[in-house]
Amino acid sequence: MKRIFSTVWFRIVALVLTVFLQIGIYVALFLFFSEYGSYFFLFCSLLSAVAVMRIALKDGCPEYKIAWIIPILVFPVFGGGLYLIFGHKILSKRERRRISSISERLKAEATVESSLDTLELTSRTAAYQARYLENHANATLYDNTDVKYFSVGEEMFESLLCDLKSAKKYIFLEYFIISEGEMWSAILSVLEQKAREGVDVRLMYDDLGCVFLLPGDFPQQMEKKGIQCCPFNRFRHIFNSRFNHRDHRKICVIDGNIGYTGGINLSDEYINRIEKHGHWKDTAVRLCGKGVFGLTKMFLSVWEFYRGVTTDFSQYKSTELPSVKGFVQPFGSSPDSPETVGENMYINFLNKARNYAYITTPYLIIDSNMVNALTLAAKSGIDVRLITPGIPDKKVVYFLTRSYYRVLLESGVKIYEYTPGFIHAKSAVSDDSTAVVGTINLDYRSLYLHHEC
Repeated sequence: MKRIFSTVWFRIVALVLTVFLQIGIYVALFLFFSEYGSYFFLFCSLLSAVAVMRIALKDGCPEYKIAWIIPILVFPVFGGGLYLIFGHKILSKRERRRISSISERLKAEATVESSLDTLELTSRTAAYQARYLENHANATLYDNTDVKYFSVGEEMFESLLCDLKSAKKYIFLEYFIISEGEMWSAILSVLEQKAREGVDVRLMYDDLGCVFLLPGDFPQQMEKKGIQCCPFNRFRHIFNSRFNHRDHRKICVIDGNIGYTGGINLSDEYINRIEKHGHWKDTAVRLCGKGVFGLTKMFLSVWEFYRGVTTDFSQYKSTELPSVKGFVQPFGSSPDSPETVGENMYINFLNKARNYAYITTPYLIIDSNMVNALTLAAKSGIDVRLITPGIPDKKVVYFLTRSYYRVLLESGVKIYEYTPGFIHAKSAVSDDSTAVVGTINLDYRSLYLHHEC
């Protein structure tokens, strides 16, 4: 434990020092060029003007554009430079080709086993949403999938541990946060045992999400245990926009037949082994059957991108096909996509509701499109309810969340706060027929900047 703390502390110090070094370089450059004040100011002003025009001409959220244009115009000396560093995606040609190749294969796979035609016979309203996700998120709609819902993390953890112990072929895990404690220790013990048995164990985690929780050599530690390990978007101690795009997904796939997703990370507060903000309320689902392949493809796509390998997805298809009613559609959203899939899904969800739409979210920082969807549904007579935390994990975000209450309440949206503690669940249900469980918060980062599922 002491070794882990020391390595994490070293990483924090190194991070802080390199950030300050970069700031020092920028200040030194500014002082150097200040001798040529008028030329320097003219250059920066032109750069800022180009940045403003670029932002204005881009497609996308008006709030995002305003959030950049105002500071650039107020601070023209620094604004344009800051936008060039942080304001747009920086992908190499090779990376763009790789993303395009993976996307094309997912698109080709999306309709192969689709149950969309069957769903249309059952519910045309539900089919509209499914068709959007299939066409624009490469998300296949599956039947023959059993779903078990967990209303708290403790129940999900007990089930997950049991399923991990049953693995025979492979275990894929992709999580935003991994933290030392009872939960991770129990899981790691099983993963080590399975790796010794010859099971293909792969672990992916978000590097920035774990920057203060795991040592810098964590991947090497896992590889020594026989666990293939890949940090997502490694945080290189340098200013650029890429560190803004994080892997917020929570996926576990076991032998292609069992899959988990939801809001629960691999850390003790999610299962209430430790208390941080009162009782931690979270949700998850366990899939068994054809629909697991949707989660498998999401994991393998990111793994393929970062490991530089090409994978035959079809060899990981589910072999167990339970005969159950209903449909599931695992889908992901990504900042690399031209579609804001997460937000569009929720807007569709609200527009198609006929009686009620209930949503839980830990954060509520939304743009005008989402505000309009919520208020219009409520004004149309739909019983719209939101549940947000009673005890926040971040005070500033809590105040921002509450800043939306007035306009929503005045339109008839009902808002409740989970008084026992922090509700981290990202779930929704409508009309006793449609439900969403996953990782997408109703906030700007989840809807626009993160990889979600």
